[in-house]
Amino acid sequence: MAQNAITLLKADHRKVEDLFSDYENAEGAAAKRKLAERICLELTVHTQIEEEIFYPACKGKVEDDLLDESFVEHDGAKVLIAEIEGGKPSDAFYDAKVTVLAEQIKHHVHEEEAFLKGLFSQAKRSDIDLDALGDELAARKKELTASYKKKLPKPETSTFGTVKV
Repeated sequence: MAQNAITLLKADHRKVEDLFSDYENAEGAAAKRKLAERICLELTVHTQIEEEIFYPACKGKVEDDLLDESFVEHDGAKVLIAEIEGGKPSDAFYDAKVTVLAEQIKHHVHEEEAFLKGLFSQAKRSDIDLDALGDELAARKKELTASYKKKLPKPETSTFGTVKV
């Protein structure tokens, strides 16, 4: 069933929030690792479809500062995702990295979903065709999810210099 871009992106937010909650309640290294991998996959795909499709569609139609902050927040998340993917639950700081990633994502979601001032509210008030954009996001999400199931790509950051992860 087709959904508009904002509905799709908000559904992604809720899914990741649930996964972080499951991680907090997980017991055992295997359960934590599986959940962390799922979180990393979901966030990698989500950030990529936003950066490739949603944010460019919003350029010039929402506050530039919000878009700039979104890219920086994504880059911070990508670094933590790479650290989590390269580690294991028994590593020092592994749980802390997942916790900090959850906190960063919570802040990012708030920035996107904030009533009236958020990125999504501004996009809704613009002339962006959110239905067509939703179809494009859904197709790309399906493609990336299938592609990344076995191994996530090395993160590409747009706002940092060379990142060694």
